[in-house]
Amino acid sequence: MTSEKITAAAAGTWKLGDLTVNRIGFGAMRLTGSAAFNLGTPSDRERSIAVLRKAIELGVNHIDTAAFYFSSLRSANELINSELAPYADDLVIATKVGPFRNYSGEWGSSARPDDLRGHVEENLRQLGRDHLDVVYLRRMRQDSIAEHFGALAELREEGLVRHLAISDVEPRHLAEAQEIAPVVSVQNRFGLDSSSPETDDMLRICGEQGIAFVPFFAIAGAAGPQGATTAHDDEVLAIADAHGVSPAQLRLAWSLAQGPHVLAIPGTGNPDHLTENVATGAIRFTEDELARLDELHRKAG
Repeated sequence: MTSEKITAAAAGTWKLGDLTVNRIGFGAMRLTGSAAFNLGTPSDRERSIAVLRKAIELGVNHIDTAAFYFSSLRSANELINSELAPYADDLVIATKVGPFRNYSGEWGSSARPDDLRGHVEENLRQLGRDHLDVVYLRRMRQDSIAEHFGALAELREEGLVRHLAISDVEPRHLAEAQEIAPVVSVQNRFGLDSSSPETDDMLRICGEQGIAFVPFFAIAGAAGPQGATTAHDDEVLAIADAHGVSPAQLRLAWSLAQGPHVLAIPGTGNPDHLTENVATGAIRFTEDELARLDELHRKAG
């Protein structure tokens, strides 16, 4: 497969509320360094800028970011603002609130409901916007999300937020949130070798209700924030070889094959890797290949 000529449009589109996005998007976390948060070396600024330029060139119009994506030298939101503002009308920027890091990079206690206005306003300031397109409430182990989600719903009523979404949740949390305000997207950890009954149910429910499902760590697998996994099953290697793609591309393509409501937000600090990630939108599996990969996912549970 020749990646250079494939754009984000190859995967098709979906709607986040009234906002149409290409199903292949971009996760901004690795713009800041070699690994997430304080686990790696800060990025080279010009290289990170080149990634953003390449994303726009390839038709990416859905960027996932957060104010807590920063290294000792780089802030993802600042990079996005400096390179992409004034923003194109069709560019959708999604942010997450709930987790908190102080200026030294240490994780603080998760947000109380009355903290969320400050989280939203900090994202607005960093991105240079007067409203946020999509805001995810990232659940931080609390049993109920009603009070936190209700605080965000108030900000939506004020016009600071256009659409609401939730992350790291179970089906019961989606139902709880929907009693308060519409939910346009759910973001959970999900991948070929990452399976749980709750998340598999969430994938199905989102499809039935027309809600976007956005996996994170779809490529990284068990390695999580450390980076892409190097542990690949023989079946993965064989099918990837048959398509002339890398195992990472195959993992991402498999996640997209789980339904037209599934969006991808692979993150990278490498323009070449971004081109490869976008190209996965053109991969089409045979029924047999998909069945074999689905079976690997079931066994991972």
